[in-house]
Amino acid sequence: MAVTEALFREDAYLRETEAKVLGVNDRGGVLFDRTIFYATSGGQPGDTGRIVRANGETVEIAGTITGETKDEIIHLPAPNQPVFEAGETVTLRIDWDRRFNLMRMHTACHLLTVICPYPITGAAVSEEDSRVDFDLPDAGFTKEEVTARLRELIAADHPVSTRWIGDDELAANPSLVKSKNVRPPTGSGRIRLVLIGENGTIDSQPCGGTHVRSLGEIGAIHVGKIEKKGRENRRFRLRFGPLPA
Repeated sequence: MAVTEALFREDAYLRETEAKVLGVNDRGGVLFDRTIFYATSGGQPGDTGRIVRANGETVEIAGTITGETKDEIIHLPAPNQPVFEAGETVTLRIDWDRRFNLMRMHTACHLLTVICPYPITGAAVSEEDSRVDFDLPDAGFTKEEVTARLRELIAADHPVSTRWIGDDELAANPSLVKSKNVRPPTGSGRIRLVLIGENGTIDSQPCGGTHVRSLGEIGAIHVGKIEKKGRENRRFRLRFGPLPA
């Protein structure tokens, strides 16, 4: 099994890096020794972009996924692209505008879990419209109220950071996990927390996704609608831009 150094876990703002090709799997997926491409996980889609070979040839990457573990990151070339050779050194470049929108959205989804402190039953992040589902019998919220709270937190421009904890610390602090049904992977001895506010004063939860450095970077965002999805499930939809009049 190949292990890829996931540079985005420490610096989500890297747009380009050199890497060495470890190999190509039987489905054409490419593995590198290191990458800035985030792989689909936790409701956030994988990165797209391009790989530039030493001879200037460009290979378009249509998606990124994980293999047997989170450390096996597979880059999926678009159809009819040149084939890489193991050992060659290349330059990786992500579609930055798309990634930055996903970072803004993903961070806003974390804020939604601060405003609505209920168990999460599902989530999906996309460039323009994201959703978070809560185990919540009665919404008790309006989209106007939640949007106003989001706006307050974003205007305060709290910092966003990460830190690593061990399995023992997570076990001692079960409230860090906000998902009702999904537990962060344990056993590796390292779990990544995303902190909002100094030392996580606003929020702290396990997450492997990419996020902005400060809340002000999210910009204008609003709750487009709150939907009833079953007897005890409410879906909050996030959209960029101000709340329509």
